[in-house]
Amino acid sequence: MKKFLSLSGPAAALDKINVDTDQIIPKQYLTAITKSGLGKGLFHDFRYDINDNIRKDFVLNQQPWTQAKILISGENFGCGSSREHAPWSLSDFGIRCVIAPSFADIFFNNCGKNGILLISLPNEKVQILMSHAKNPSSCEMTIDLNMQKISYAESEIMEFHLDESLKYRLLNGLDDIEMTLQNSNSIDMFERNQKKSLPWLYNRETSH
Repeated sequence: MKKFLSLSGPAAALDKINVDTDQIIPKQYLTAITKSGLGKGLFHDFRYDINDNIRKDFVLNQQPWTQAKILISGENFGCGSSREHAPWSLSDFGIRCVIAPSFADIFFNNCGKNGILLISLPNEKVQILMSHAKNPSSCEMTIDLNMQKISYAESEIMEFHLDESLKYRLLNGLDDIEMTLQNSNSIDMFERNQKKSLPWLYNRETSH
């Protein structure tokens, strides 16, 4: 998993509450078994009309937000089904940070396991960032994960809180498998000891 140290780029404003995972990535994209290419389907029903023509009134179809790295949205972002394709599509588009007042629990966990930083802030602070994100001349923001700070409007700073274990995972780019492998020495020692005390568990011969 790619490490998350700092992130700079345009922040896009999606001023909606209860954005669910079906809106993030609709069902027709769920047949994909790889993460690559899902960025095209991100917010499909917002970005395209019924004939799959680009809707020029949607923020991610407008400059400079076609290159958005950060998304500012309303409360309960990521509600609905547990589909992991939702964070995959965000990441494939290039969005590695979402800021909102609150997130659905399963979506929050899925994002952390896929290198996407979710920042929960009080609604009044989200609205401040939202107002800057809506303006192309002030939408550039920088997220410093180590310092836990958001820089915006050239000299403004906003701090955020994050669980230390999640921060460690993101800073070091560790998915579930990589987290487990950090304990490989302990796992090997356990298996060696178990093999001595319970050898029949490791006997591959089949008795009749």
